[in-house]
Amino acid sequence: MISFARMSKPAASILLITAALHLSPVRAENGFPFGSEMTLDVDRQRGSKRIPNLEIGDKGEVVLELWCKGGKGQFSVAGNTVIFVPGAMENRPCPPDRAQQDDELVAALAEAGTWKRQGDFVSFIGAKTLRFRINTN
Repeated sequence: MISFARMSKPAASILLITAALHLSPVRAENGFPFGSEMTLDVDRQRGSKRIPNLEIGDKGEVVLELWCKGGKGQFSVAGNTVIFVPGAMENRPCPPDRAQQDDELVAALAEAGTWKRQGDFVSFIGAKTLRFRINTN
């Protein structure tokens, strides 16, 4: 004869697995990519191996590595609304045109008011739309 306790163990296991699946990162695919690194979806510039990227911490803190400059900032997110506040940028030796592109990229992030995610891509939408690919490796 099979006891109720033995029959309930598989049922409890199924409930635990189901609960774990609902809390897995798969559900976060459409959420803001806190705790991720993203690379700007652009081609490399001639003479440069760098492509701007953002490393976003779990609380929205950001480390930016641009074509020349680097620095920190902070994202605040509520629904599809986003606010980016840039911090001080480290000026590194580079051609003036690349430094200007860095400044324009930071300004475009700061002007963005909304964001959307489509799979591994996140777009920051303002006067200019910036599209980043979430690094999944």
